[in-house]
Amino acid sequence: MGAEPETERLKEIGSRLARSSLSLTRYIATAGPGLAMALLLLILHIFQPPFVGSISNLVFDTYQRAYPRPYEDAGVRVVDIDDESIRRLGQWPWPRTDAVRLTDALTNAGAAAIAFDVVFSEPDRTSPARAVEILRQNPEARGDYAEIAAMTDHDELLGQAMARGPTVTGYFLTEEANTARPAEHAGVAVSGTPPLGVLREYNGAIVSLPVIGDRASGAGSVSLDAGRDDIIRAVPLIANLDGRIVPSLSLEALRVAQGAGAILVRSSDGSGEWGGGSPAPTVLAVKTGDLQVPTTDVGELWMHYTAPHPDRVVPAWRILEGDLPEAEMRRLFEGQIVFIGTGAIGLRDIRSTPTQAGELGVVIHAQAAEQMILGKFLTRPDWASGAERILMVALCLLIALSAPALGALRGGVLAMLALGGVLAGSWFAFRNSGLLLEPIFPALGVVSVYIAITAVSFYREERARSHIHNAFDRYLSPELVDRIARDPGQLELGGEVRQMTVLFSDVRGFSRISERFGPQELIGFLINLLTPMTDVLLARKATIDKYIGDAVLAFWNAPLDDPDHEQNAARAALEMLETLKRLNADNARDPAWPGQVAIGIGLNTGPCCVGNMGSRQRLSYSLIGDTVNLASRLESLTKAYAVSILVGEDLAARLPDFALVELDIIRVVGRDAPERISALLGPPEMSSDTAFIETRSRMSALLEAYRSRDWTAAEAALERLRGADTLPGLEGVTNLYAARVADFRLNPPPDDWDGISQALEK
Repeated sequence: MGAEPETERLKEIGSRLARSSLSLTRYIATAGPGLAMALLLLILHIFQPPFVGSISNLVFDTYQRAYPRPYEDAGVRVVDIDDESIRRLGQWPWPRTDAVRLTDALTNAGAAAIAFDVVFSEPDRTSPARAVEILRQNPEARGDYAEIAAMTDHDELLGQAMARGPTVTGYFLTEEANTARPAEHAGVAVSGTPPLGVLREYNGAIVSLPVIGDRASGAGSVSLDAGRDDIIRAVPLIANLDGRIVPSLSLEALRVAQGAGAILVRSSDGSGEWGGGSPAPTVLAVKTGDLQVPTTDVGELWMHYTAPHPDRVVPAWRILEGDLPEAEMRRLFEGQIVFIGTGAIGLRDIRSTPTQAGELGVVIHAQAAEQMILGKFLTRPDWASGAERILMVALCLLIALSAPALGALRGGVLAMLALGGVLAGSWFAFRNSGLLLEPIFPALGVVSVYIAITAVSFYREERARSHIHNAFDRYLSPELVDRIARDPGQLELGGEVRQMTVLFSDVRGFSRISERFGPQELIGFLINLLTPMTDVLLARKATIDKYIGDAVLAFWNAPLDDPDHEQNAARAALEMLETLKRLNADNARDPAWPGQVAIGIGLNTGPCCVGNMGSRQRLSYSLIGDTVNLASRLESLTKAYAVSILVGEDLAARLPDFALVELDIIRVVGRDAPERISALLGPPEMSSDTAFIETRSRMSALLEAYRSRDWTAAEAALERLRGADTLPGLEGVTNLYAARVADFRLNPPPDDWDGISQALEK
């Protein structure tokens, strides 16, 4: 009679399982649109077609307009050759003598660096010698103007002015090949492989005349390359000029201002941060003097622009016409990095930025220097793309799995919360940490999957799957229930042979503990003990087979592959001892804790049969084999040898780096083959400890003497093993061997004795 309900229940389970199998096609058909949309978005995010980058740029541009970088005086000024300066001083280009006066005025005011966003690539037409040639061609000329022709050339005067101050000349980079190259005032060192392959490559340059550029303290590129939409969102700090890494104007100005000798470029394969996934090294950061600047993979600085600020800009005419007294000049420029550029109509180097439709190029260089000085960076971390994909997939799965059960209204609320969380999280990361985390794809994933899921009802299919879970949750682990729901054929009996590591753990003196507590108190004690032990095992990738009262059986390398199962098992056993030590200390005064609890652990590795085992009425995912039996015997032997962890011979051979000490060769009950057993005393870090090395050496000497029947040498080895410089933990072993040696002195073993011990109980 008692078997009939069980039979009926199994029939119901089988029926539900069959219905689940039949409904799989319907489930795929109804869930397909949402999953297909999520897959499409994932593919788009991985391959990043151009419009994907455009969407991301629009988001980050919006963030910058909503929250521009607050202006802070970073010691950077811009001298603008504006319309008023042109009106007062004449048309451009000015005589180089004006540039000389401007340079000397800033140098005398104590500027830390004077960077020209102007390229002096052609000789000055107003220089005396050239002016004389023009005068001599005039029909009304009188004389040969020799005194004028002998005057110093204006380009030479500017070169002298450059040499007197901390100046930086600018140059343009071009893709057209030529032989012009900027003067190399300081080297560029690379930590790792030079990342030339990822830098923007140029084949030529437009540089200042050597008489000017060679005498400056530095030279930097003024080229600003915009994206497809002509908006400058990032400034290149370094570039590849025909196989040579060259700095930008802002970076070189910082170097000169600090008096640094070189610029350091950190490559991804020279920092310990590169995993080798990229086919070529990329740029992680650049460093000059005391300033280290994180960059994009291609050596660019993400710009975070400020709103226009009058304190940053000084018109050139105010300096050249003496409108600023000496004290004001020093207040404005002493210790400052000064960028000189042209803002006059017709001369303007106008660029678009996320915050300004028309921004002076020289101001962009100045703002780049400000960010580097202030350490206020926008960064898109290496993990950003991966995190966005994971978030998108996670949210898609969340909506796909939750919306059908919640219904349209509550599912919509969940989708709105997820959407708001994504947008708020992205904005919070930008606003508070300067992180560029793109919210569009996770947000699109939420919306598109919700629409697709709510457009198709799969209520019946969900109910069928629910039947399977309700039927088997009481018998199998959640992981196995999921596997059965996906593949009902796994209910078949049988298993597979795998190389596995097995752990048996048992509480010492549990009978005494059981006598002390009542049933409820005993269960509470076991829960408090086994819960943290289980946490340790699961953290080390173990599969918990079963709890047998106070004992635990766990194994590694099934159902999921674990190539490091031997090391994980050994570390788990050691961590279990550390956890127990903490539990004993934390509960020392708790009456519900039975004093100093101790456990014994047996570890073994070898082939096991693992899978669904049992009867056709009841299944259990477990394992069997000689490896399992030996692990159980090893746990029992920990009592006889008074050690906490015993390891079988095969496992010891697979743990060469761990602190292992051989204890004996023994035949366990129920097994003919002898087993060499070792005590696991500590992790690999202990194996180099002097005390451990000495302990292992003395134990080896004891075993050698013992197995060769040299009882006198064995007794001497025992005394050395008890020495003060020997690692504690083997006191029980020394007592055991001392008793054996004393007994063999009185009762010598037979002639065929092979030194192998025999266990007398399981």
